[in-house]
Amino acid sequence: MRKRSIIQMVLVGALAGAAVAVVAYFIPWLPDAASEEATSIDRLYWFVTIVCIAIFSLVAAVTIYSVWKFRAPPDDNEDGSPIHGHTGLEIVWTAVPAALVTAISIVSAIVLIGVEDAPAGSRKVDVSAQQFAWSFSYPGTNVTSGQLVLEVDKAVQLTLTSKDVIHSFWVPEFRMKQDAVPGTATHVVITPTKVGTYEVICTELCGLGHSVMRSQAVVLGPADYEKWLSKQKSGGAAAGGGGSDGKGKDAAFVRTSIVDPDAELAPGFQPGIMPKTFGDQLSDEQLDALVKYLLDSTKGG
Repeated sequence: MRKRSIIQMVLVGALAGAAVAVVAYFIPWLPDAASEEATSIDRLYWFVTIVCIAIFSLVAAVTIYSVWKFRAPPDDNEDGSPIHGHTGLEIVWTAVPAALVTAISIVSAIVLIGVEDAPAGSRKVDVSAQQFAWSFSYPGTNVTSGQLVLEVDKAVQLTLTSKDVIHSFWVPEFRMKQDAVPGTATHVVITPTKVGTYEVICTELCGLGHSVMRSQAVVLGPADYEKWLSKQKSGGAAAGGGGSDGKGKDAAFVRTSIVDPDAELAPGFQPGIMPKTFGDQLSDEQLDALVKYLLDSTKGG
């Protein structure tokens, strides 16, 4: 009888685990990984997920079997039999979760230490956050951009600071997230592995404009990256948002970007994505006010 009960619980647990595993594996919970650090973090994610599925399967098996096996008849209003516990089981269900939590902590610490270690020869980029914009500077080049431009397969250490309140830098495909804190420099390492354009998001509620504090991380091949960097050094427009001097926006550039967004495209961007109707929908006074607001709110950056 006991053997039969164990077999039944194992079958129930296997079904519950299989159902949850299907949901965990086939639903795309995470965006495609685009950095070496993302690969390590995803392995940690799946390690924790497997542990959770195993625990869920065991708990579901015991719960469902107990509800079915020991249910009271509809006309039974008597109290249940007194239960005094089981010392062996109590030790097991205390020791096993403690061991699993300890294992998760150790593996997490190893992964985090690995992804936070900047390899020798990594590039440096200074990231400045303020309500409600990002600014990226490249030490030793006198280049500042409104977008984060990186070379594929080349590690970069970002040094983050904030000019006002706490912000938080995050690119979902890179997985790495770090706060930008006023008066303190924080660091995060990213090694992009795929050429493309990714969204930079502020994940710390930083004021009324928090939802629009977005930028792009543009990952280029080695030749395109050197071409972009050379253009910035020679005074070209910063990728996707710098002014003609490569150090910030001016009113003419911002106005042109609003009414004719395809006039100057950053590397990796395709024409025809942004609407071109604002010049018709807004009056000259409204456009002037919008340009002034954008320049004032970003301090010209």
